Amino acid sequence: MRYLPQTKKSREDMLAAIGVKVVDELFRDVPKAAFIDGKAKIADHMGEIEIERLLSGYANQNRAANAGPFFLGAGCYNHHIPSSVDYIIQRSEFLTAYTPYQPEIAQGTLQVIFEYQTFIAQLTGQDIANASMYDGATAAAEAALMAMRVTKRDKVVLGNTLHPHYRDVVETYVNNQHGASLADGKPDAQTACVILQTPDFHGTPHAMAEWRKLCDETGALLVVVVNEILSLGLLPAPVEADIVCGEAQSVGVAMSYGGPHLGFFATKEKFLRQMPGRLCGMTVDADGKRGFVLTLNTREQHIRREKATSNICTNQGLMALAFTVHMALLGEGGFKQLATLNHERACDLADALAKVPGVKVENKTFFNEFVIDLGKPSKAIVQKLADQGIIAGLALDGNKLLVTATEMTTDEHINAFTKALKEVL
Repeated sequence: MRYLPQTKKSREDMLAAIGVKVVDELFRDVPKAAFIDGKAKIADHMGEIEIERLLSGYANQNRAANAGPFFLGAGCYNHHIPSSVDYIIQRSEFLTAYTPYQPEIAQGTLQVIFEYQTFIAQLTGQDIANASMYDGATAAAEAALMAMRVTKRDKVVLGNTLHPHYRDVVETYVNNQHGASLADGKPDAQTACVILQTPDFHGTPHAMAEWRKLCDETGALLVVVVNEILSLGLLPAPVEADIVCGEAQSVGVAMSYGGPHLGFFATKEKFLRQMPGRLCGMTVDADGKRGFVLTLNTREQHIRREKATSNICTNQGLMALAFTVHMALLGEGGFKQLATLNHERACDLADALAKVPGVKVENKTFFNEFVIDLGKPSKAIVQKLADQGIIAGLALDGNKLLVTATEMTTDEHINAFTKALKEVL
């Protein structure tokens, strides 16, 4: 009963209250293929030492990004995090309540939230930013819902090559709104917003002027997704957008096998009260001293659900703190320098791969990620290289491979990759 405090009777009462007979009925929407057939291959009872050994053994089967050549990106990027980031985020100024409802004992956290919002607004060229979102995919979905509220329309257009995970999440959100729908192509009079990504899933940056004009003609909002925030150190801020959202994992946040990460969300001031999440503001106290408070809380955790702009109930506060600390350490010059280094490493990688017989670099422009054509099925090639300790990238359909280079990519990594690729091709 230590770990399973519910009795058989209490479970039966809860199931009866929600109208199901057995617990399994709660998972009826999960595809059958996702379930384990029979019991998991783990002993029913183990001591703490034994279970630690077992789980450590499982964990050691993973291959860490820094264990060798690594060219996988696709929305989750291997960047260096200074040791000072981990030290600072553990200081007592930030070890406050998870959600700072009481500003008088959470000034450190509130100040960081304010500074985080400032960084995001400056990077994106928008007026305001919230603090913050689960990840880039849910941020994009929240942008779609916000556009539907603002325009009173129910159609969302997905433009260029949007990250497939983002597309899936947006589809899930939109399809569960009564009467709402998704479409590809160009906006019309029923369109709430157009969602574009730059650089797109294949790494190509895009100008927004033509789409801005189309949105102005139809009354739709323009949503720009950036899932590699470091690209804003070199590429122009998408100031044409009504909403800019995406993923900020690249700054201060570890890959962590896919999460937790940090979604960001910024918009024009005129849309302030339709923005999801929460907003921290700066003020003065009774003595005239500077202080910080939660100024706007439009999520259901703070106000009545029917009045909330979003049912998001967390804010990735620790991730936002790590991002803010890393950004402060970099400064404007350091951020641009890091972005330049990423682009230079990607150019070095592209030049080296272009010399491999049978390989063609598909992109004309890119930041730190691009697609190559291998001339042979990419999934088989990726597996062969993985067997040699080289994580080659993300296999796309057919012969295409999405590869990434960051400041963590060395000349030795590139040489090992190209040498092994010549052999397997």
